[in-house]
Amino acid sequence: MKTSLCSEPNWDTSSLGDPADVSALERVALADHLNQCGTLRGRWRGVQTASDELQGVLAGRFVTAVVVVTLLVGASVLAL
Repeated sequence: MKTSLCSEPNWDTSSLGDPADVSALERVALADHLNQCGTLRGRWRGVQTASDELQGVLAGRFVTAVVVVTLLVGASVLAL
């Protein structure tokens, strides 16, 4: 059984001496794609996005929130 291997890739990943940055055309294509995906998700996309943002903020500050609540409960118990 004979197999042939291609030694050259089928894509170009070189920036050819230019800065490796996203072109304006690629940004427009990405924005169009994200808008199309958002449209397919339906009307609740905004609510889901806000929920994801809130969860990210709360998850990042979970320990701080627990400490603050513990201090508040402790201070209220001592005040009584």
